[in-house]
Amino acid sequence: MESDLYLLAKMIHAEAEGEPFLGKVAVGAVIMNRLHDPRFPNSIKEIIFQPGQFSPIADGRFFSIGIIDPECIEAAKLSLKGEDPTGGALYFYNPDKVSPNSWIRTRPIIYLIGNHVFCS
Repeated sequence: MESDLYLLAKMIHAEAEGEPFLGKVAVGAVIMNRLHDPRFPNSIKEIIFQPGQFSPIADGRFFSIGIIDPECIEAAKLSLKGEDPTGGALYFYNPDKVSPNSWIRTRPIIYLIGNHVFCS
């Protein structure tokens, strides 16, 4: 069975490769924020694999990651400890990769880090 740390680090790697360290922690924080929100599944694994939530699952990038960047592992550790630079965000997206008409653009923006918008 894959550990929460491993799954979280792998998703951070898939979603935030090339982003600043703070952005990596923020991606992990979104997953942790969902874990504590009753509207989302009750485990990190279920959150990551919830259909339609994360593009690296949908497009297969998540499954092709071999070695996880050590910075992503560090970011996952901080996220698991409760570090949250987003102020409670439940969603994030890259405006350059999301359709102008996407529902996610209607969410209130909390914070911008690197190429990601974090929202509630």
